[in-house]
Amino acid sequence: MGADAAPSLAGRLRPFVEKGQLAGAVALVVDREKVLSVDAVSFADVARRKPMKSDALFWIASQTKPMTAVAVMMLVDEGKVALDDAVDKYLPEFRGQMVVAEKNGDHTVLRRPGHPITVREVLCHTSGMPFQSPLETPTHDTLALASLVRSYAMIPLQTEPGTHYQYSSAGINIAGRIVEVVSGMPYEDFMRRRLFDPLGMKDTTFWPTESQTRRLAKAYRPDAGGVALKEMPIAQLAYPLSDRTHRFPIPAGGLFSTARDTARFCQMLLNGGQSNGRRLLSEKSFVELTRRQTPASVKENYGLCLALGPDGFGHGGALATGMDIRPGPGIATIWMVQHAGFPGDGGKAQGVFRDWALERHGKPVAR
Repeated sequence: MGADAAPSLAGRLRPFVEKGQLAGAVALVVDREKVLSVDAVSFADVARRKPMKSDALFWIASQTKPMTAVAVMMLVDEGKVALDDAVDKYLPEFRGQMVVAEKNGDHTVLRRPGHPITVREVLCHTSGMPFQSPLETPTHDTLALASLVRSYAMIPLQTEPGTHYQYSSAGINIAGRIVEVVSGMPYEDFMRRRLFDPLGMKDTTFWPTESQTRRLAKAYRPDAGGVALKEMPIAQLAYPLSDRTHRFPIPAGGLFSTARDTARFCQMLLNGGQSNGRRLLSEKSFVELTRRQTPASVKENYGLCLALGPDGFGHGGALATGMDIRPGPGIATIWMVQHAGFPGDGGKAQGVFRDWALERHGKPVAR
């Protein structure tokens, strides 16, 4: 079937909507230069029957991580950070950090690790840091970044650095703090000035304004029976979301964005670190981002805050958002939903979208 004759995406996703397995979605496809398609499906607010629109705002959660990694690599390009430097070169509170040698119900034995954790290791989840600090409850965003990262320095490593893959938001928050210390500006200011503004990501923020909040898609989870959708708050974040006094940026997962804004970031990656003829990352740094960083001894294939596959790379978020960059055909897919789980087969909708995008837009292109 030719691309023009391919069934519409709305038609492909309709069964998930009709069965109550998908509240709503924005699905966008770009190539290196332009938007190829954008579909807004079903509802941003099911109870109020508010239609999903293409400019809807979403909490993109861990899709913040690769954006933080790009910020670190900008400083690498400037010679201000080296990936194999010890974290404690920039954050002295990590000097003397220990690793768990033995642990049972009665006691924990600590020892010195073979080497201090490195910048590379925190960016590829092999530092041995736990997922988060005990202080990140009930929400993740009520401690200033400097205070949050100091709490990590008091926690022993769970595994020897560089030997195991253990997904760690703490590690990426450490990387964000390094950006702050080395650049001499707040992490969120660096992200705005060096990444979001140059890319035109005007709707990407840690603090949605009142007008942006009106465009925020509601979040859903399966009900107790697992057969219907139940509206929910974003449990990981404190409300009101616009509160800049008591809420703080999370380098590992705090951003809100739109499909079009996230697409601009993906296009920069599709173009090897360039946007509109301006290079944001050197070719060397782009290669570091997108090559395997995890050791051959672990099954996880991970770059610097990017999950790697045979045909490309990308990252997802806690509420099932996703971006998938395919350099071969020269396209990226951006999937925006707000789901903490799905009734029935709702979780398969993103794969249906990705397959449709590759079918319709995925012909290899010459560079």
